[in-house]
Amino acid sequence: MTRLEPIESLHAADGRPRALVIGAGLGGLAAAMRLGAKGYAVTVIDKLDVPGGRGSAIWQEGHRFDLGPTIVTVPQLYEELWAACGRDFHQDVKLKSLDPFYEIRWPDGTKFVAQHDTDKMRAEVAKIEPRDVAGFDRFLRDSEERYWFGFEDLGRRPMHKLWDLIKVLPRFAWLRADRSVYAHAKRRFRNDKLRMAFSFHPLFIGGDPCHVTSMYILVSYLEKQFGVHYAMGGIAGMARKMADIVEGQGGAFLMNTQVSDIVVRNGRACGVKLEGGLELSADVVVSNADAGHTYDTLMQRAPKRRWTPTRLKRTRYSMSLFVWYFGTKGTRGKWADVGHHTILNGPRYTELLNDIFMKGKLAEDFSLYVHRPSVTDPSVAPDGDDTFYVLSPVPHLGHEGVDWAEETARYKARVLKVLEEQTMPGLGEHIVTEQVFTPDTFRDRYLSPRGAGFSIEPRILQSAWFRPHNISEEAEGLYLVGAGTHPGAGVPGVISTAEVLGQLVPDAETVR
Repeated sequence: MTRLEPIESLHAADGRPRALVIGAGLGGLAAAMRLGAKGYAVTVIDKLDVPGGRGSAIWQEGHRFDLGPTIVTVPQLYEELWAACGRDFHQDVKLKSLDPFYEIRWPDGTKFVAQHDTDKMRAEVAKIEPRDVAGFDRFLRDSEERYWFGFEDLGRRPMHKLWDLIKVLPRFAWLRADRSVYAHAKRRFRNDKLRMAFSFHPLFIGGDPCHVTSMYILVSYLEKQFGVHYAMGGIAGMARKMADIVEGQGGAFLMNTQVSDIVVRNGRACGVKLEGGLELSADVVVSNADAGHTYDTLMQRAPKRRWTPTRLKRTRYSMSLFVWYFGTKGTRGKWADVGHHTILNGPRYTELLNDIFMKGKLAEDFSLYVHRPSVTDPSVAPDGDDTFYVLSPVPHLGHEGVDWAEETARYKARVLKVLEEQTMPGLGEHIVTEQVFTPDTFRDRYLSPRGAGFSIEPRILQSAWFRPHNISEEAEGLYLVGAGTHPGAGVPGVISTAEVLGQLVPDAETVR
């Protein structure tokens, strides 16, 4: 994928209306596919050198480090996206079903194995607290009800009109959307470990389980109904296939290129300005940049009614992440009980969440997510070796108080100590290559406000109509996709933002 020259001539002669997409993350790629299918000449602009955004990868000494998302859920979303472009998803992407999905461990040695079979899940619950099996069954029913309403209904249609919100308020009230995920789990399970096991999922989309709306318990049904899958070649490989489709539609990519401004004239977005001053014109502008960055930086010169600097300062962002990527030598088959996904709990749960999200404090204890894709996909590492990443939720930079330039080495040493004590003895002796991402990296690499890992936190008053809309109220012809918009973060949510976009943007033949 190369930078095309001259930039100003892109699609200038083919007669199709132009669409510019800012950001080649998964939301931007899905948006470009939808726009290409609707007849637009699409150009995608990204500051990185490869497509995928947070879903991209870096190669280091034969190890492929998948930087962000690690699983595929709700495969029909991708099947429908590919079909809209006249393609077969399964011809391009090979999915491998993971079962068990993941294992959760506690410091006292207790383990919970999440898996597809409901009876086996009941057995896992009973192993920890037999009296909670009935609560598990109720929780699954609760989850299914919220899936059909929250995901298949609200999550796959526009929510930019106030009336759209008013119509569903009774349903929100009936489902107690005001209650948090953790509060709902607490009502269904007696045991604190099971409360954690069935409430932690919002962390994967940047939300505090103690404050995120209980609508997000839908994930338990989603996992049960559709399974958990790994895309062979990683999410980065899937992103490359998405880029291939865009190019096959006649679209183009400008990589290593940063947008400095969205050009707004007479209340309409009519193009973008690149760093260096060059302007590109367009009939439609789509921003896959973080919604906060879009309004606070890319539109800083344009008047705004809703997403003003004052409003954005009050917005609550997700936590950030400390992610340690490393490759090990000669360990394939070693630490046999460490599978594709392992979650290591620290001694505290709700108290740790409060430190991260509310106090903005970098605590001495932590919980870790361990990703070992080499047990499923040998291509991520040289023969006989392993590739890992270990993720720890940490406060975003808006809380201040943490100098990551000084803290990184100390924090990594603490993480290594826990890994060696609890899962992989002798790990440090086998590490041959590594890379660390901190909140500073998320701020600088992804232009994420406050270095947040997942954009705007999905609290109830920052969801649906309250979230930045897919069709901007600040400029005609401007649309938003990605984690900071409706319906929200997580790969299924991000892909759905492009589906909603496709319902809002007129077909190209009606534009000119």
